[in-house]
Amino acid sequence: MSVSTKWIDIPAGKDSFGAYLALPKGGKGPGIVIIQEIFGVNGHIRDVVEQYALDGYVAIAPDIFWRAAPRVELDYTGADRDRGIELMKKIDMNLVVEDIAATAATLRKLPECTGKVAAVGYCLGGRLAYLAAASGSVDAAVSYYGGGIQTQLDLADKIKQPILFHYGELDHGIPLDAVGQVKERFAGRDNAEFHIYPGADHGFNCSVRASYNQNASALAHGRTLTFLAENL
Repeated sequence: MSVSTKWIDIPAGKDSFGAYLALPKGGKGPGIVIIQEIFGVNGHIRDVVEQYALDGYVAIAPDIFWRAAPRVELDYTGADRDRGIELMKKIDMNLVVEDIAATAATLRKLPECTGKVAAVGYCLGGRLAYLAAASGSVDAAVSYYGGGIQTQLDLADKIKQPILFHYGELDHGIPLDAVGQVKERFAGRDNAEFHIYPGADHGFNCSVRASYNQNASALAHGRTLTFLAENL
């Protein structure tokens, strides 16, 4: 292992929640808040955190389900998937956005973090990355197949930071007309970038899902690294 990892506690009012942290081998770097899917900070999300640390970032994934199911780890099918949907329906999105802001603030205070912090989120996390940008708590945001963003476009004008959107052409949950609504809302602005991946379905970045698409995943990761390098 060429990166060091650990769980840390982040204050939330009179309580606290866990977050999985990975430090780059070089010791210092910009910060990234990795925002989970509905399956918790599971093995895949921890792999993503470690991958960004390998890329030179101080990366952290907060446990956004901590109020109902601390440290829950779920699989992608069957009862686990149903449990993830149930947990998603129970969360208070405003409180979760506050948790992400607290995570970003904690990251900025770490001696290893060189200053700027981005949010990179997947699925539910993709929508939360958008909301985190609108809240002003991060310096840049990347949304992978963030569902429901087209229903919250009233927040788009609040996003002044650079934001990058990745969508799969065949995503059953985010039809292309929904993607089009988001693109139209950001039309004429130089802070938003969109990519649609031909032949890719929802979850194309996750190598342990049936919908994994190696080509789309690699291309999106490369574009994300370029975006982050230019904006952090």
